[in-house]
Amino acid sequence: MNKILEIKNLSKKYHTKNGEIKAIDNISFDIYEEEFLCVIGSSGCGKSTLLNILANLDIASSGEIIKNKDINIGYMLQEDALFPWLTILDNALLGLKIRRELTDENIKYTKELLEKYGLGDFLEKYPSQLSGGMRQRVV
Repeated sequence: MNKILEIKNLSKKYHTKNGEIKAIDNISFDIYEEEFLCVIGSSGCGKSTLLNILANLDIASSGEIIKNKDINIGYMLQEDALFPWLTILDNALLGLKIRRELTDENIKYTKELLEKYGLGDFLEKYPSQLSGGMRQRVV
């Protein structure tokens, strides 16, 4: 199997008024094609920090991430992160807008995905008008 992700000695430290906090320290692992990986641990052990770094939502203090150029990493947040003032479609398109990749083709594909996930009738609704499960499917 092909290696798609390699993590080498990854660490993250947060600096506070009271000093330094190690969120994760010296984590190393590899992930291969078709492999399934679970990250488990007690509250506060650094699971979300690790996932945030891998999804480029945070920056590691040290270490190296080597990933296959063909993969993108993302994850579903514990709570939906929808903006309440945006419609479901606008929330779903937000990442494309930020990355300046909002094309007619991408908008069409996003609408197709929302339809596939049972949200086609809710494109112009707002998050407060959807159930919790429906909001998770938007993210």
